[in-house]
Amino acid sequence: MKLIRTNSENQDFIQLVKMLDEYLAYVDGDDHAFYDQFNKIDALQHCIVIFEDENPVGCGAIKPYDKTSAELKRMFVIPEFRGKGYASKIVSELERWAKELGYEKVILETGINQLDAIRLYEKTYERMENYGQYNGVENSLCFIKELK
Repeated sequence: MKLIRTNSENQDFIQLVKMLDEYLAYVDGDDHAFYDQFNKIDALQHCIVIFEDENPVGCGAIKPYDKTSAELKRMFVIPEFRGKGYASKIVSELERWAKELGYEKVILETGINQLDAIRLYEKTYERMENYGQYNGVENSLCFIKELK
């Protein structure tokens, strides 16, 4: 397992995000277009790609939300590589990076149909009121974690 820090110009990251978007279009159905507008990657400066045997198998990113909060974005592990702890490693590295950048907390949104993601986040994150563009969106769950 190898993990690299990069940005959204990384070709492995771009390819994994394409796979993520295809997966989300299937899982989210008609709701996908709403969520997709908030998930553009053209300006992400803090991205992670995780590799197994030199093959990219997962990714994630953080972006500034406000002065004290980074937002976790574009989390994905290829389905056949799930259950190996890769998602937890990506999240931990992104949290470490956010702390290095001076953020005090990480926030995130996931859809109610993303059961694997919800299980992952419930391990170390707390539910919070839906924030920003997700206010009042019934199919969204938002989480927060204070960085220590």
